[in-house]
Amino acid sequence: MKYKRILLKLSGESLMGNQQFGIEQQAVLHYAEEIKTAIAEKAQVAIVIGGGNIFRGIQATANGIDRVQGDYMGMLATIINSMALQASLEKLGIPTRLMSAIEMKEICEPFIRRRAVRHLEKGRVVIFGAGTGNPYFTTDTAASLRAIEIEADVILKGTRVDGIYTADPEKDKNAKRYDTITFDEAYNQGLQIMDLTAFTLCKENKLPIIVFDINKKGNLARLLKDEKIGTLVDN
Repeated sequence: MKYKRILLKLSGESLMGNQQFGIEQQAVLHYAEEIKTAIAEKAQVAIVIGGGNIFRGIQATANGIDRVQGDYMGMLATIINSMALQASLEKLGIPTRLMSAIEMKEICEPFIRRRAVRHLEKGRVVIFGAGTGNPYFTTDTAASLRAIEIEADVILKGTRVDGIYTADPEKDKNAKRYDTITFDEAYNQGLQIMDLTAFTLCKENKLPIIVFDINKKGNLARLLKDEKIGTLVDN
């Protein structure tokens, strides 16, 4: 297996399924089943989920909510999503720990790097909630930061498209998919893979990113078997 310890990044919107808002249980169960296949491959799995299906801090500022307040509200949304995924994983018999960057001792553990690594070594799935715990930082940045802290081998960014394209494949039929691309090439071409802070963190710490279609059943396990799925971003 090429990647022993992975960090899976999921968007909050992915949990909506066919809904316009909130959490669709079938969508959450699909991701839980995909993660179970990764555990079956003996991978150590950490996860970061966004909160955009419930609340977006940046959009809140347009409605007159202070940016800092809005970002903290967004962090709480990620905790709700994380709890939903934890419940689905545990329903499948997978031991899971939710660790938060904001202390909420009644429902999750505080993020402590050494404890997170120990959980992973014991075969538990670790979900990192509440972003970095700081306003002005996205969950993409949280994913990059946590992946570096736990010394993950790769960030797997699960999306609804099967990789990175020269243009939006849903809008441009002539868009071409990359099998591999460097950080510099992606930056120079203005490809929106992650926000710039997250992207720079990965580049400077030589942490590869794979963008792939997580909605296709079995893709996560195939990736771990080193099948050529999605687009690899590396130095």
